[in-house]
Amino acid sequence: MPKTYRFLIVDVFTDTPLAGNQLAVFTNATGMTGEQMQALAREINFSETTFVLPAEQGGDIRMRIFTPARELPFAGHPTLGTAFAIAGPLQSTVMRIETGMGVVPVALEREGARIVFGSMQQPIPTWRPFDDADELLTALGVSASQLPVEVYDNGVQHIYVMLPSFADVAGLHPDFDRLEVVAGEAGVNCFALEDGRVKTRMFFTDIGMVEDAATGSAAGPLSVHLARHGLVEWGAEVVISQGAEMGRPSTLYARADGSAETIDAVSVGGSAVVVAKGEFQV
Repeated sequence: MPKTYRFLIVDVFTDTPLAGNQLAVFTNATGMTGEQMQALAREINFSETTFVLPAEQGGDIRMRIFTPARELPFAGHPTLGTAFAIAGPLQSTVMRIETGMGVVPVALEREGARIVFGSMQQPIPTWRPFDDADELLTALGVSASQLPVEVYDNGVQHIYVMLPSFADVAGLHPDFDRLEVVAGEAGVNCFALEDGRVKTRMFFTDIGMVEDAATGSAAGPLSVHLARHGLVEWGAEVVISQGAEMGRPSTLYARADGSAETIDAVSVGGSAVVVAKGEFQV
């Protein structure tokens, strides 16, 4: 007999419904197979869908994350959105979520019973120069990057390209066929810094979506990238705007604590709103 699985739709990195990055959260996926999870993620066709399971490593819940094309060990907006979806009725101030990259704590701020902000402690990324920088720039249709082109890994790989202005970021029209060849499974984060704020666009070629409205897993490494290269101070909050070109404006807050020698913590925060609920018969 089919089993009923309930889900919520959460708009993440926004406090405005129908903005930010969409997320479907299956609040109790016990009994569901990985193949069913992948099929549901493909059916819903958001950039990510999460499936909540009983904890196994001392956390509050365990979470699996699927794009329409594959499972991810970690991602930012699914972690934050799932915390908002699950912690709301529990009155929790910290939600410890087990991911493929370990337990990720999400600190939650409330106004009365309503959660208004969450901040997650992300895995500290590794980084290295990106070998095919010239080919990548050609695929993006730009002549140069203002900082070295580097790839960071915190469970998901992101390549960072800095452009001169917000207008340059907004005007990007990548050649996605060429981008797929050169970037592979890594996302490509193109950003600019103006007056202390960051505008970014995030391109993918392997998750079933070509652009993302808000990429929490990229925001943390971006704050590290900016601090390593001296454009922001260690411990300073970086305000990141993303998603405007998709009609889904998003705001992310990122911070890298420590120094060039030792990174102590990487945090990413924002708001989220539950906008719908439903159920699937599987």
